[in-house]
Amino acid sequence: MKIFFLTIALLFPSIMTAQAVLSLEECIRTGLKNNYSVRIIRNEEAISTNNATLGAAGALPSIDLSGGYNGNVYNYNYDYKDGTTGTEKNVNSESSNIGVNLNWTIFDGFGIQADYERLKELKSMGELNTRIAVENLVADIAAEYYTFIRQRIRLNNLRSAVRLSRERLRIVEERYIIGSMSRLDLQQAKVDFNADSSQLLTQYENVNSSKIRLNELMGLDSVNTPLEVKDTVVIGDIILDHDALWAKTLANNSSLIASHKNLTLSEIDLKKVRSQNYPYLRLNAGYGYTGNRYETGTIDLQRRLGANYGVTLGFNVFDGFNRRREQQNAKTRINTGELRVQEMELALKANLSNLWMAYRNNLDLLQLEKENLIASQEHYEIAIERYKLGDLSGIELREAQNNLLQAEERRSLAEYNTKLCEISLLQLSGQVMKYVE
Repeated sequence: MKIFFLTIALLFPSIMTAQAVLSLEECIRTGLKNNYSVRIIRNEEAISTNNATLGAAGALPSIDLSGGYNGNVYNYNYDYKDGTTGTEKNVNSESSNIGVNLNWTIFDGFGIQADYERLKELKSMGELNTRIAVENLVADIAAEYYTFIRQRIRLNNLRSAVRLSRERLRIVEERYIIGSMSRLDLQQAKVDFNADSSQLLTQYENVNSSKIRLNELMGLDSVNTPLEVKDTVVIGDIILDHDALWAKTLANNSSLIASHKNLTLSEIDLKKVRSQNYPYLRLNAGYGYTGNRYETGTIDLQRRLGANYGVTLGFNVFDGFNRRREQQNAKTRINTGELRVQEMELALKANLSNLWMAYRNNLDLLQLEKENLIASQEHYEIAIERYKLGDLSGIELREAQNNLLQAEERRSLAEYNTKLCEISLLQLSGQVMKYVE
């Protein structure tokens, strides 16, 4: 016996040793700080924020400073009207320039305004995508946190089962020695004890896997970091109401908000396309210096210094009916966006109804299993006393022990499933951050 439990202690030292004790809130805050998926989506949000500027929308002028130098060497041959000819070889000419130029689209049929509005909406979408990623991470950490608790509860239940099987084996061994029990009873007690010990070993693995998953979600460099949680039960004190959940879902659900944002972007696209129905006005101006040097002719050096400016007013009269086609497509995309919003609302309503039914059912089931667990504990206590008196067979005691273990498992499972429904309902209604608050 001692060798068996010493082996468990050697195989799973991280479970046996002292560990940092973390609450759910501490796990979530660690994950929000370290999780790679959240850090990546925050970088993408920063990009969309940087892009939401008037300059990116084309509302500001562009100013270019440029300079250049050119040179050439020619051989000239002349044929004059009097029949004579002349030749000049290696004649060099040079030109240089430097200047500043401004180009500015003053009006393009409100297309610039539409672009700027779109960039601001994309910035808002970036913030929303970050919120969705954060809510998903919080829900995942909360679910895994309570999975870890449940696995620890099951571990304790299996430890209790091993202790009970060990006590039964002790009783059988003592009675076998004095001849009041057969070798068959002894072997059956050993088989049952080994079966419970095997389940316990497997459960250590389950606890370790849950710990690794939770450390991964928290973004810890070492996923094997020892972990201990403060909570020992799954059910908390959060009280849910169906009507309040639905109102919160319509107002706060991230996916529904994203559908509305996509609809807004489609409406902005229509504004952009309609801007082509208007004329455009562009301004250009510049100031610079140009110099030309010649080795032939009557001018040796020509210099120019001054400003240039101009205004362009234009209108696309005909583009092969492309504007009309693009406007029709934009209107169709708006209609599609409206349908997707309605589809999302229907899907959310269905999800809420299913989750609410599961939540209420598991609450009722939990209450029933609590009562059943009390009955199973009393039944086992009576059975073990009768077994000690020799008034109950080993098979009947084993059945009472299995009933107790199954009752503990069903109660734990009902509690765990209730918590998963709670997490899903809070995430659906945009309230999952309550676990941090």
